[in-house]
Amino acid sequence: MMIRTLLACALALAGPCAATAQETKPLRIAVIDDMSGVYQDVTGPGSVVAAQLAIEDFGPTVLGRKIELLSGDNQNKADIASGIARRWIESDGVEMITGLGNSSVALAVRNLARDKKIIDISSGSGLNDLTGKACSPTGFHWVYNTYALAKTIAAATVRAGNDSIFFVAADYAFGANLARDGAKFAEEAGGKVLGTVRTPLNTPDFSSYILQAQSSKAKNIGLALAGQDLVNFIKQASEFGVVQRGQSLSAFVAFVNEIRALGPELTQGLYLAEAFYWDNDDETRAFAKRFYEKRKAMPNGMQAGVYSAVKHYLNAVKAAGTSNSEIVAAKMRATPINDFFSKNIAIRADGRVMRDFHLFQVKKPADSKGEWDVMTRVQTLKGEEAFQPLAGSECPLVAAK
Repeated sequence: MMIRTLLACALALAGPCAATAQETKPLRIAVIDDMSGVYQDVTGPGSVVAAQLAIEDFGPTVLGRKIELLSGDNQNKADIASGIARRWIESDGVEMITGLGNSSVALAVRNLARDKKIIDISSGSGLNDLTGKACSPTGFHWVYNTYALAKTIAAATVRAGNDSIFFVAADYAFGANLARDGAKFAEEAGGKVLGTVRTPLNTPDFSSYILQAQSSKAKNIGLALAGQDLVNFIKQASEFGVVQRGQSLSAFVAFVNEIRALGPELTQGLYLAEAFYWDNDDETRAFAKRFYEKRKAMPNGMQAGVYSAVKHYLNAVKAAGTSNSEIVAAKMRATPINDFFSKNIAIRADGRVMRDFHLFQVKKPADSKGEWDVMTRVQTLKGEEAFQPLAGSECPLVAAK
């Protein structure tokens, strides 16, 4: 009987047997992030946990296919990330890649995914070009970009009385874009930029950069840093007595993880911009509880974004009745996002998710009710206000219309 079945399949060629084999192939999605470097606490393993939770909530299969999750360490290097992604696509049949913290990593994978016609969803990069000149029919930018961070933070800092700013920026595309946009919005609000200094990734000693910021006499030092670099700068700035001598700090990219690690004594009064906070409402607290059980830490916006991206992608595959990337991407754009922190959020033609953005301030120690109770929401910007207008986009998908 087995011989007759194999012969029938061979004669049928692309007939029912081939179709059945195709349908039962696992649907593989993948998370690539910093699993061992300076961003591992704010992306990495937490992004994998978020993806796992999304798959748990969706169910183990879609269109009769088992859902499988892969993960990889990008080591914050574009060539390593591109090599991992290429192997996933060409050898392992991965059909969607998410996470993608670090701008150079996100851009490298975006270019590869566009060529290979698979879906990439960046939750961890802030590079504006992902919905600009590097946009893709199968690419999405899910949480934040430097434009929204800069607009939320820089103007508010100036309006609070800090009308002169000195920027300390990470020396790669993300930091450069953030400092550039921050300067623009600070100046539009009436402030003056007194200088910018670039710092290499994973800098152990910020003393020379702190001295430059102090000598500028700027009222505020704007930190276009992230991960462990941000933590180290704030610690070392305290040792230099930066705040005690009259200068204030604002963090353009800061998450609950760093605030909790540093403690409210060092960070109280600090402003930061985020799309998500675990203690916003009952739904965010319920997700955070499940996440904490696995990670022993609360989730941030990038990690919550991975959950949202995976869930929306799987819903789109189910609704489209296929995993064909171009069809699924169109379905994703046509369907509002709904999850524990995304309520009827639209996706623009350039792949930008138009979610609301919030300004938070770190609580004073006396106001905190626990080690993760660290922030208070000050105001909210609607997506249309937080992100750059579509009319000025360099995205070819928009220009073609």
